[in-house]
Amino acid sequence: MEGLQRCFVLHSRPYSETSLILDVFSEDSGRITLLSKGARRKRSNLKGALQPFTPLFMKWSGRGSMPVLTHAEPISISLPMRSYILYSAMYVNELLARVLENDTPYPMLFLDYLNVLRELAQAENPEPALRRFELALLQHLGYGIDFLHCAGSGLPVEDSMTYNYRDQKGFIASMVVGQLSFTGNELKAIAARRFETPEQLRAAKRFTRIALKPYLGGKPLKSRELFIPRGRSTGK
Repeated sequence: MEGLQRCFVLHSRPYSETSLILDVFSEDSGRITLLSKGARRKRSNLKGALQPFTPLFMKWSGRGSMPVLTHAEPISISLPMRSYILYSAMYVNELLARVLENDTPYPMLFLDYLNVLRELAQAENPEPALRRFELALLQHLGYGIDFLHCAGSGLPVEDSMTYNYRDQKGFIASMVVGQLSFTGNELKAIAARRFETPEQLRAAKRFTRIALKPYLGGKPLKSRELFIPRGRSTGK
């Protein structure tokens, strides 16, 4: 077991006639790009293992931009992602691939990722699990916002009061209601990562979209396009 790391494949793409380039999230090394030589050959024993949502033990060698995969074995079977839940899991993978820098360890985020996959595999509604993971990801990236106190006065937020979000500052009490406005009740739910009403869940989604935007830049997430019905646009 020496040198092996717990990993998940986030995404793979063909390279040459027989190989794959893998975006991998590992417990000890974070996000890393690997070259898997011969993985596309018909007789390759890796062909069925290097799939998203399959827990793997992996080992690689070499330095530079693309180390070479030397060993991969499944720890267990793939976590089952049915129908629309699969799109949510693909969104989580794309999110990690887009916002994490290579070779930066996030061991606690790895556990959060494992937890969100387990939640999604059992979920009827993926939204609460996605919001909890997005909030955890922001925390691991160093995004620190106080949801429980007004950034202007320092007083605890009140359930029925409206607070406007200001980048790098937090939430400030305001009578103006708009896209950046949240009630104290919604902020408490976001802080606790517990969503008991549809309004709290929608507020959490609105906040995480705002907070993640600087990390994602202007390029849209491809996985979000899967949620748009054919022939229609959601405007997102």
